Amino acid sequence: MSGKKTLIFGGDTCMGFESEKYFEGVNKMLDEADFRMCQLEKPYLKELIPGAAEDRLTDVLYPMIGKMDLVTLAGNHFYDFGEKGVKDTMDWCHENGIATAGGGANVSEANAPVFLEKDGVKIGVIAINAVGPKHSFAGESKGGAGCLNFTRAYIPVNEMDQRDNKNEFDVHQLEKNIRMEGEFNSFNFVDPEAYVEYGDAVAAAKAQCDILIAYFHMGYVHKEFILAPYERLLSRVAIDSGADVVLASHSHIMHGVEMYKGKAIYHGLNNFVFWAPYLSAKFKGKVSNTADMNYSEWVAKREKKFGFSPDPDYPTYPFLKNSVYCMAAKLIIEDKKVVSYRLVPMLVEKSGVPYPHGNTEKGNEILDYIRTITEKAGLNAKFSWDGDDVVIGA
Repeated sequence: MSGKKTLIFGGDTCMGFESEKYFEGVNKMLDEADFRMCQLEKPYLKELIPGAAEDRLTDVLYPMIGKMDLVTLAGNHFYDFGEKGVKDTMDWCHENGIATAGGGANVSEANAPVFLEKDGVKIGVIAINAVGPKHSFAGESKGGAGCLNFTRAYIPVNEMDQRDNKNEFDVHQLEKNIRMEGEFNSFNFVDPEAYVEYGDAVAAAKAQCDILIAYFHMGYVHKEFILAPYERLLSRVAIDSGADVVLASHSHIMHGVEMYKGKAIYHGLNNFVFWAPYLSAKFKGKVSNTADMNYSEWVAKREKKFGFSPDPDYPTYPFLKNSVYCMAAKLIIEDKKVVSYRLVPMLVEKSGVPYPHGNTEKGNEILDYIRTITEKAGLNAKFSWDGDDVVIGA
């Protein structure tokens, strides 16, 4: 049977102590869906190793059992605990009936699509880290995240607009080093051949399933509205090559939504269920993946780096003010095709627990923010209510 199906995809998910409590707000939404997926932000361990805290043991993941069919692992933290973290996380998921995409013991495994089938509908997921760090990438004989290669370029601020600059540095001049002084901005540029290789991989995956999901870990972290230069092109390459939807997270704040050739690109889902008290100045404990350290000094450096101070009223959710607004992507599937692209507005309470909100005052507050960030990013998606779902159109 291949009747009407629903698919829910949540953003970055990080579990810790009292993890069952933090899933309470989304359990009903997940129970009502046929396919449930999210991005698992960090690796977990079956037993402690030096530098790891007890909140990083696989035991904290148990609320996902029976609630998630698949997690993507293509994040910037997936290699935080090296090969053991990669293996333990994947083993735990597979032992508990949760498929994984975007992580593996080598690059071939990490980049490979993963398929799920229910009632005759076959869903494929291909998950890629496009933001780095490259240390987290899987290699020929190294575990890690699914990836595509990029070049990080450092451009002098005074050279950003080159229309009045008569200098021309072509390929034949690359042997000559150029010395430049001043401040620089850095950008990631996906390598041209990586676009081609990725497009071929998407086309091959689509040939093996009814619906193909392209997930990217990408974008600027803790930045509202702004998309990285490669994001829209990479998303469109995915759709042009056969993907039925593009989903992204990493920024820990929502980014806008785009419709392209009748298909949705969710540029930033934000967080789904996220427990991160160790990012708060109020935290009094052991920070995962660290030894003894000066926490107040570390938090101060983080605040200076990203330009904001977390709200102390959210001790387990210390992000930008508007990061309390989140969304889960919702796809309606009929006759083995996506017939409607939707989103579920979500709000993180001061308790750190996220709750979905329908067509209510609070739901419209969240939707107004989604409209704002979509328009400010120059994206074309339009939104309307259908019951308690938000329908996405062009």
